[in-house]
Amino acid sequence: MTEFDPEKFEDKYVHYFPQLQRAYKNAFDTMNEAYDSELIHAIDQGILNESEPFYADGEFHVELPEDPADRLGGVLVDDEKLEATLARYVEEIESELHRVFGVERS
Repeated sequence: MTEFDPEKFEDKYVHYFPQLQRAYKNAFDTMNEAYDSELIHAIDQGILNESEPFYADGEFHVELPEDPADRLGGVLVDDEKLEATLARYVEEIESELHRVFGVERS
């Protein structure tokens, strides 16, 4: 495992691209097993492909693009279900980022 350096995370795609891919893939696999796979695929391809992970104050967080519901194509889902599923998915990604990088949550 590569030792995590918060300063290098500023250029995360240069220094940590494989780890980021692994964290997102692990989160996808977990969510795909537990939720409607069509919805998870739509969230992954329509919303999370434009998300941005950040690290600050000992925590990873994922910033979503503006108007995520407008980016969801091909799947009919009510706003409440989408918001709940997306929130859970983001939690899973953040948890995976902590796990993959070996950073304990504060």
